[in-house]
Amino acid sequence: MPSEKKQFIIQKLYDRFEGQEDIDYKVQQTENFMAAVSDLIQVCGDNPEREGLQETPYRVLKSFLEYTEGYKEDPRIHLQKVFDVQHKGLIMVKNIEFHSMCEHHFAPFFGEAHVAYIPGEKITGLSKIARTVEGYAKRFQVQERLTNQIVGAIDEMLNPEGVMVVIEAKHMCMCGRGVRKSDAMTTTTATSGVFADHSDKRMEFLSLLGK
Repeated sequence: MPSEKKQFIIQKLYDRFEGQEDIDYKVQQTENFMAAVSDLIQVCGDNPEREGLQETPYRVLKSFLEYTEGYKEDPRIHLQKVFDVQHKGLIMVKNIEFHSMCEHHFAPFFGEAHVAYIPGEKITGLSKIARTVEGYAKRFQVQERLTNQIVGAIDEMLNPEGVMVVIEAKHMCMCGRGVRKSDAMTTTTATSGVFADHSDKRMEFLSLLGK
């Protein structure tokens, strides 16, 4: 990479991490990462110095920082906004689109989350459910953990009578490599409270979901 372009990218890194502690260390880490991406390009058989690839290490870095924005906050904070509305029936938000990153291969997995809870004394805004899903999804993840984290957050913050989450996702580590089964869909579920204890509550959820 030409030196002037490298200096331009390093300045971009300082701008991105401005105000953070150990900024010099963070910039050094990211430089090391970009050098490793250049090595990877070479290992795969291409030339990291050719025009189309010169800025690829920086683009990869920016992409990963975006993929993992969920580490910047505790997703539970979205559930702190509650309302004293008396409602004893099931509340369901379905078809919450998400994109995440498989921690085993750093390959994307994506799909939809379906979330339901039966309130105790308080409810939260519907958009807060989607933001909680997004917060946990934008991390290095496995689908099973993601499903349980969403249930755990709602349980802890809202103290509902029960929570149920179903996630349906496609994994590029399975669809685009390895066994290459492009139509394979992975479904995971997690429950708490009345959903864990009573099959009729689970069936009500699945009926509304169309399953």
